[in-house]
Amino acid sequence: MPVPGPGYSITVRLEAPPSASAAGDLTTAVGKVGGVLTAFDVVESHADAIVIDITANVASADHAEDITTALDALPGVHVRKVSDRTFLMHLGGKLEVSPKVALRNRDDLSRAYTPGVARVCQAIAANPDDARRLTIKRNTVAVVTDGSAVLGLGNIGPSAALPVMEGKAALFKKFAGVDAWPVCLDTQDTDEIIAIVRALAPVYAGINLEDIAAPRCFEIEARLREQLDIPVFHDDQHGTAIVVVAALRNALRVVGKPIEKCRIVVSGVGAAGSAIIRLLLRKAPADIVAVDIDGIVHSGREGMDPNLHWVAENTNKDGMTGSLHDALVGSDVFIGVSAPNILGAEHVATMAEDPIVFALANPDPEIDPLEAQKHAAVVATGRSDYPNQINNVLAFPGVFRGLLDAQAHHIDDDMLIAAANAIADVVDDRLNASFIVPSVFDAAVAPAVAEAVKSAARKEEVASTS
Repeated sequence: MPVPGPGYSITVRLEAPPSASAAGDLTTAVGKVGGVLTAFDVVESHADAIVIDITANVASADHAEDITTALDALPGVHVRKVSDRTFLMHLGGKLEVSPKVALRNRDDLSRAYTPGVARVCQAIAANPDDARRLTIKRNTVAVVTDGSAVLGLGNIGPSAALPVMEGKAALFKKFAGVDAWPVCLDTQDTDEIIAIVRALAPVYAGINLEDIAAPRCFEIEARLREQLDIPVFHDDQHGTAIVVVAALRNALRVVGKPIEKCRIVVSGVGAAGSAIIRLLLRKAPADIVAVDIDGIVHSGREGMDPNLHWVAENTNKDGMTGSLHDALVGSDVFIGVSAPNILGAEHVATMAEDPIVFALANPDPEIDPLEAQKHAAVVATGRSDYPNQINNVLAFPGVFRGLLDAQAHHIDDDMLIAAANAIADVVDDRLNASFIVPSVFDAAVAPAVAEAVKSAARKEEVASTS
């Protein structure tokens, strides 16, 4: 179901005859093979030829080749070069280090570095808490991965994961002013990852775990939370869960159903699915039924890992067994964080009246949104080219901004719920079936989430000291 989008954007530089029909011929050729033209620039003009840059959104690398071939086949047209605009953006990486202080002369150098810096070091040695006040620690987060579960690409390793972690760090800075840095580890040993992160922790005020495969991610997060005095947050789990809970709160408002009367089916019980279930349980739904590749999760099923045992003990009150399609019958909500194209419109038709469908597998969802809309009252995906995009960017920048501002030492479910409620509240009176979460570019989101998390963190601190 790929459609042309900016993730596959190309610029084709070509020579064409200087005829009156050249522009029309070129744009028609792009359109005939399904490209979406976004720019047409004449970069050189000569008596016998013109040089043109054509920029178009395409659906895939193969589709880009089709467009190039179609252009090159036109009479008198010669394609010189094709540039992938996504790769151009990544040339040299997406991050840099920029000093916050001027180093104009010897006096500046003496204060920023030796000998003046020695006094700052001594102050921190005498009072370690001053590291938050006198170093980058106060505003810095480590984005830690082992490259074992990167996007939908799987176990591609730390080097291949680096572009994603760079992007994550850029989003932290853009949306919340947080200085984040990629930490891509060349090990997938649980004990080794924990030891490395512990050793790195003095530099950071928070740890964002990213793209670490389940079930190891659960143990890594739990043990780091026990051992560190800074918040540890696995975004694939909790960032997703926060935005799903926010979106569901608003979707239920659209259809007029209280969550306490809803049966929710969650497809996929890995990192994201498990965290969604845990956070949704705080909202007291009528029931949650979890489904994985082996069918409905229930207490009598054999061969389950500790995470699945926990899920079985806390969901599926009626002890349902069977397949995903069995679980859907009569349910109010479907939340998919699993695999593409596992549902059709006929399965949504078996759900309760005015069903809600969150098909979040990326890039291809569990059901084509257009098929889901035949019977669902509200449909959301993880894609940017459909309404109601469930995107972690709505959560993690504001969450960490709030944690850093509160100088928090940990993170808990109360803070996650506070973040979800803040995201849902930003929608306010704009709510409708096609707008249940705000845009990731809504400037109100990150500050609202940050304030909510900061408030919850400070309440927790007061409660723990009283």
